[in-house]
Amino acid sequence: MRLLPKNSEYTWAVYSVLYFGFFYIDPIVGHASARVWFFTLLATAVFLLLYFSLFWVSCGQGLLHLAAMVLMGVAFAKYNGGATTFFIFAAACGPFVVDNEVDGIKVLLAVEAAAVLTWWALHLNGWFLLFGSGLSFVVGASNIHFAQRNRTNRKLIRAQEEIEHLAKVAERERIARDLHDVLGHTLSVIILKAELAGKLMDRDPQRAGNEIREVEQISRQALSEVRDAIRGYRSQGLPAELAQAKATLETAGVAVQCEAARIALPALHESVLSMAVREAVTNVVRHAHAHTCRLRLEQQNGSCRLEIADDGRGGVQSEGNGLRGMRERVEMLGGTLNRDSEAGTRLIITLPLKEGAAPKTEVPSN
Repeated sequence: MRLLPKNSEYTWAVYSVLYFGFFYIDPIVGHASARVWFFTLLATAVFLLLYFSLFWVSCGQGLLHLAAMVLMGVAFAKYNGGATTFFIFAAACGPFVVDNEVDGIKVLLAVEAAAVLTWWALHLNGWFLLFGSGLSFVVGASNIHFAQRNRTNRKLIRAQEEIEHLAKVAERERIARDLHDVLGHTLSVIILKAELAGKLMDRDPQRAGNEIREVEQISRQALSEVRDAIRGYRSQGLPAELAQAKATLETAGVAVQCEAARIALPALHESVLSMAVREAVTNVVRHAHAHTCRLRLEQQNGSCRLEIADDGRGGVQSEGNGLRGMRERVEMLGGTLNRDSEAGTRLIITLPLKEGAAPKTEVPSN
């Protein structure tokens, strides 16, 4: 059986109980009778039970245990000068039983009042007042500080644990979004090329073979991208992503118009825009049934503006996981994402840029 909870901040309680030995000085020095020793040992057993159970019970039950200690001190005060030990332990443990400093002070004052009233009512000597009240006050007041420090440390530990938990949740969500974006786009391309190869198998076997070889290359690339996403890395950059988007749309039979300015983009902005291009193009290939698609990247009033518009069926207003993840990424950078699905689908992403940055990213226009 454990005397204390599995908590290192209470290990002091085991060593502090040695101070209860002062309760035995009077019986030893006075050669007490068997009857006195019986009650002394009985009081010791009750005290140890009250003392160690303090660290297992609730605040209300703990206060009852402290009250029992004080009553034992009152009961033995007239017969054993070491009864001041009960008051000292009650004052020392009180701050750890309650939940705040104010209640700790109240408990200490209550113990002090009990010690003083016991000294006055039983007409005890000054030594009882010195130890039962004076020493109790010193020990209790210092423990109010230590108890509050322990409570603060526990709050910090809980806060750190909560932060770690939220960080893990955010990381899992990030990986889920990235895997959705990476695999959703790549698998759509693989399906598209596989269907095309199947149609060309009889008419143009050589071209069908080329498409199958591209499926193999894309599959290998997908495996690499999944590994990169898990490690937290992103695409190879916005230029490569736009080039891939153009090739994917053209493979699907969609005419592409690409207008891209040369813009200095921070790495995180470029990563978010790359993922946005990938998700948007995947949606165009999968759902839009579009004939044309326009990609436009420009800088306006200190912001980067990406527009992806198609002439497909539009009309879908609900956001799936991909679009929701895209919006979360954009808003984390202080940007906005607007979607218009009345005539086709028009997606506009705006991200704020730092002024005066040197040109960094050059996107080929078409």
